[in-house]
Parts: sequence; C-alpha cells; structure tokens
Amino acid sequence: MSAKEIVQNFYKSDALIDSTLLKEFLHPEIVLEWNSSKGFVEHDFSSLLLLSDEISKAYVRSKVRISHIIAENDLVSVRYSHFVKTIENPREEMLLAHFIVIWQIKDQKLYRGYQMSQLS
Repeated sequence: MSAKEIVQNFYKSDALIDSTLLKEFLHPEIVLEWNSSKGFVEHDFSSLLLLSDEISKAYVRSKVRISHIIAENDLVSVRYSHFVKTIENPREEMLLAHFIVIWQIKDQKLYRGYQMSQLS
C-alpha cells in the first residue's frame, strides 16, 4: 500500500474517535507536532490514544473531508476539514476545525506528523 493510500484510509476510518482502530495506524514511535489556535502540543503514541478516547466521549461520529492530498515518497500532505456529530445532537453535522498536516510514513504506519489547525 502506498503512503498516500495509508493516509487516505486513516482519514476514511473512525480512528479519530476509536482508539482501538487508531492503534492500527500509528507507529509505536509516532510523534505529532501540532500547532493550533490554542498553542503548540506534541503527542506520542499514548497521548494520541488518550486524545481519541476523549474525543469519543463527546462525539458519536467523525468525518474528514479532504480537499487536497499530495504525496512524495514517504511524505503525504493533507488539507482537510473535520466534521463531527455530538452526543446531544447526533443528527446535526458540525464543522470542528480546518487542518493541514504533513505525515511521514514508516513501516506502513503514521510515524511523524506536522500539523496546523484552526477552529471553525
């Protein structure tokens, strides 16, 4: 499977709100450097699983709409919007944030990520 296909499969899955599924996509030595409107945070394997568990407590559905994806060797750049459905209102889809991330793939897993986001 190509690096681009790995990233596409990741965002098509429910991995962002299902830590069991997320484990299948993450390299054990993953590092995600994330610059958001709230500041900088660095995540590793454990903290990404915890984040997924936290997100799943508030949202029943998560959907990513990719607008741009560019791949070169083991690097994949993705621009996307993240939509969610809350537990309180599962019928209404809500835009959570806009993202751009560069993923490095190693051993068919997400290995290094450099991400920027802005709340909607």
